[in-house]
Amino acid sequence: MLETLKNAFKVKEVRNRLLFTLAMLVVIRFGCQLPVPGVNREFFAQWFEQQTGGTFGFFDAFTGGSFLRMSVLALNITPYITSSIIMQLLTIAIPKLEEMQRDGEDGRKKIAAITRYVTVGLALIESSAVAIGFGNQGLLEGDIVVLDYVVVIVALTAGSAFLMWIGERITENGVGNGISIVLVINIISRIPEDFANLYDQFVKGAETIALGVVAAVVIVAVVVGMIIIVVILNDGVRKIPVQYAKKIQGRRTVGGQNSTIPLKINTAGVIPIIFASSLMEFPIVICQLLGYSGTGVWGEILKGLNSNNWCKPSMPQYSIGLLVYVILVVFFAYFYTSITFNPLEVSNNIKKQGGFIPGIRPGKPTTEYLSKILTYIIFIGACGLIIVAIIPYIFNGVFGANVSFGGTSLIIIVSVVLETVKQIESLLLVRNYKGFLND
Repeated sequence: MLETLKNAFKVKEVRNRLLFTLAMLVVIRFGCQLPVPGVNREFFAQWFEQQTGGTFGFFDAFTGGSFLRMSVLALNITPYITSSIIMQLLTIAIPKLEEMQRDGEDGRKKIAAITRYVTVGLALIESSAVAIGFGNQGLLEGDIVVLDYVVVIVALTAGSAFLMWIGERITENGVGNGISIVLVINIISRIPEDFANLYDQFVKGAETIALGVVAAVVIVAVVVGMIIIVVILNDGVRKIPVQYAKKIQGRRTVGGQNSTIPLKINTAGVIPIIFASSLMEFPIVICQLLGYSGTGVWGEILKGLNSNNWCKPSMPQYSIGLLVYVILVVFFAYFYTSITFNPLEVSNNIKKQGGFIPGIRPGKPTTEYLSKILTYIIFIGACGLIIVAIIPYIFNGVFGANVSFGGTSLIIIVSVVLETVKQIESLLLVRNYKGFLND
């Protein structure tokens, strides 16, 4: 990885792309410090302290702390992520959008344009919920008028749209993966603070030096172990061999080649965790925005949905929420893979090209074989996701190790870093080809 970056800075074109990306990231971090006009940031910081480790802690990690500061980038790119997921699902459900996706570059541009509009709409809805939900609770300073709400809504919506624009510029003029890089820099910006809190709580605050050393070793071992699992999940592939029959075209014999169908172990990526977390956190967010604390049975249900209450020895009944979370992760792993990978379509394509899987007849047997293999792979990938996702919850509940980054964050960071390195390597490869052709 370091060798790739070293080589990248030797090539002017790639170096300019890297510097442009770094400049955009500086702009993003600067924007995360700019407060929304007329907002009482002290009130929001005090209110947020009561929510630490729960729903809004997860959201604040994705926004790089800008949500806690209530800056103009408080919503960050979360509306764009939600919009992209919605469009991806609608592409499967709506034939017109599916046709656009198959139209090549023009179709993808149309879908991208629709995604932008949906992003702005979602940002408008979310900013309105924040302004109205927190406005009467003390978020807005002085005598509140309609204009105060409008200013907050416009500032947050414009900030989200601006970040979407920066992400697209990084994709075009930088090293690619613009939106993903924006998300990763937000998550990484919180990690030093989290490690400092862990150090103060378990190492510096230990009763003896020996206990402090043991705590430090355990923390490092857990983080490194989680990263290793994520790398295995990200790179793990089951290769299905495919043999193509020989054909005679004129006087030539073509075909007869061997190929493989790579099926990733973690086919759905981090999507199952995001879906499951969002579904469980949605009722909590709505209740908190409405100022409803929850009493009786509904209050107990809300506490069970809150990840901050999971795995606590003093409140074992709320860990049922963790079981529901695990079930949802497995469900969404199968659901998302089922709409993004179609064994029947793959089987038909193999058959049309004169190919077959050794030992498996073309047609329906191939479809059944692929479905069977995919079922096993999805389960393994889902189990890996669950392990990475619940480890932070266990340490949070049992030891009170409250951090903003967790399994979801690590999966995103590792995946994007590996993908960005591959993107830089491809830029270097293209540059070498161009130099070879020019010579």
